[in-house]
Amino acid sequence: MKFTVGVAMCPLDQLTGLAQTAEECGFANIALPDSLFFMETAVADYPYTPDGSRMWNEETPWVDPLIAAAAMGAVTTTIGFYTNVLKLGSRNPLLIARQVGSVANLTGNRFGFGVGIGWAPEEFEWCGAPYKRRGARVDEMIEIIKKLLAGGMVEHHGEFFDFDRLQISPAPSKPVPFYVGGHTDVALRRAAREGNGWTSAMIKFDDLVATIARLDELRAEYGRADEPFEIQSVCIDRFGKDGYAQLADAGVTDSIVVPWIFDGLGFDAPLEAKQDSLRKFADMYLD
Repeated sequence: MKFTVGVAMCPLDQLTGLAQTAEECGFANIALPDSLFFMETAVADYPYTPDGSRMWNEETPWVDPLIAAAAMGAVTTTIGFYTNVLKLGSRNPLLIARQVGSVANLTGNRFGFGVGIGWAPEEFEWCGAPYKRRGARVDEMIEIIKKLLAGGMVEHHGEFFDFDRLQISPAPSKPVPFYVGGHTDVALRRAAREGNGWTSAMIKFDDLVATIARLDELRAEYGRADEPFEIQSVCIDRFGKDGYAQLADAGVTDSIVVPWIFDGLGFDAPLEAKQDSLRKFADMYLD
């Protein structure tokens, strides 16, 4: 099982330093979150906390994850990056394909595209995208982005998007892996059908085990049971050597961790303290 460092809500001037230290310590990836803006009043509950509240406020730092991946990739050589997850529903597939292809090229194919739909109606509506039928729209977006990243002339005439032959160059020299987020059965079907892996939000172990079993069923249903498939987990109730062994036995291939949290440090802790936490975690758990 690999370990990935989650850098959500860290000060922006710490990101390159954290990436360099994570690479030195042997972490496999950096997981990059996505948030477009903070709306003062949200019409929908945040789906991944018990009371629906957001875990951040209007002053919490966020960076565009694709720009962050390019910046962090420029100061590293081996560590990978993936979005965890980029909310596709409010975006345009042609623009996103251009950006993803650029990041993949600039990082030497060290980028994975974690995708979700998005939970906030405001992000759709205020960016000019419809909230209704968002799932079907995202399915079509994934199809378009994959075609564009494969290279060559592409055209598309679908329900939500329509364009004649065009090409985005250069295409990445290797396929960009797609990791699909979401905990609903519709999202799991999307992951099993379209993804090279599934990525979780915060989840308890028993729910994670059930989700992996469901993904196995769905991948068999779609004839993909024998294909490689990543399980990226943010498990909130299994830690330490025994806990990580349980995750690996359950089928998790990539555990997303925030080592400074284990040391009682907040998201705004100094860079040097977070780097010490990365080294400490690596000494304890990374081979």
